[in-house]
Amino acid sequence: MSLKKSIILIILVLLIDQISKIYIKTHFKLQDSIEVFDWFKIFFIENNGMAWGTKISDFSSYISERTAKVILTLFRVFAIFGIGYWLYNATKNKSSKVLILAIALIFAGALGNIIDSVFYGVLFDSSRNQVATFLPEAGGYDGLLHGKVVDMLHLPLYNDYLPDWIPFYGGEFFTFFEPVFNVADVAISVGFVMLIVFNKKAFPKTKHDGDN
Repeated sequence: MSLKKSIILIILVLLIDQISKIYIKTHFKLQDSIEVFDWFKIFFIENNGMAWGTKISDFSSYISERTAKVILTLFRVFAIFGIGYWLYNATKNKSSKVLILAIALIFAGALGNIIDSVFYGVLFDSSRNQVATFLPEAGGYDGLLHGKVVDMLHLPLYNDYLPDWIPFYGGEFFTFFEPVFNVADVAISVGFVMLIVFNKKAFPKTKHDGDN
């Protein structure tokens, strides 16, 4: 898989990710929900931190949420350069298609969420109790590097009370799968799953002289 094809894939994923986020942001209020199927909903939330809404400030009381947000965003920016260099080397060295495809998906997903974190605070006003406006005259809901990641895909595959016979949790209401995510998250997850499931194809062992 060539670098050119990888870039095309990255652009396609980015377009789908950003178009879906901009549509949700400009047509939904925060917490608005539409049921597509029993097991699939469009549910608009904004994520201010890492995976599952975790924040750096959750682990340290010495760091304010705003400082932690800047640290996280800058870390993501530096990380994307590292992933980009990894992708460039993989294509240059003609690594396996599985590896290149996986890195390209991870890169596209990471870049998609970085765009939200860096720019969305400036590009949109708040979605709380209103539908956000793109490039509002009064300015965005926050500054550069303080944007929130837009999530909207919700898959409550099981959303009911658990049977009484289940130990400890029987009779309690349970939702699986509860996290809300976006297209960028899907790309990152698929890329990592590919690296794990197809590990031997992604990282084939090279035979050295004298090996049988």
